[in-house]
Amino acid sequence: MAVAIRMSRGGSKKRPYYKIVVADVRAPRDGKFIERVGSYNPLLAKDDEKRVVLNTERAKHWLEMGAKPSDRVARFLDAAGLMKREARNNPNKAKPGEKATERMEEKAEKAATAEEAAKEAAAAPAEEAPAEEAAAETPAAEEAPAEEKAEG
Repeated sequence: MAVAIRMSRGGSKKRPYYKIVVADVRAPRDGKFIERVGSYNPLLAKDDEKRVVLNTERAKHWLEMGAKPSDRVARFLDAAGLMKREARNNPNKAKPGEKATERMEEKAEKAATAEEAAKEAAAAPAEEAPAEEAAAETPAAEEAPAEEKAEG
């Protein structure tokens, strides 16, 4: 029978309290367990000695019998000196997700096009001066035929 040392949740809504239990791995989280070996109250201060209460003698017995602790319980056992837990490293944890990466790429593209437009606008005023003179002449030419139609 595969046995695990894990936490069973108790307490009311928004007020968790956990029992550290030895249970069959197939049993539900809050279901039947073999033995209670401690408790964990996350609402207490981190330096409070009652935050994690562990019967080290029984926990050591179950570890020798082959019980596998959950990750959180392994942290507690490591702090109690019953087992060595290697630190985990997840290098991808700090990387943004796919959608955030897409948004950053779109933002970079928009910034690049805005920069190009700004460069074109800076070069364009020297070229627009003759175009403005031509535009000024065009309305006068359009007014003359309108006056002829009004007279005729």
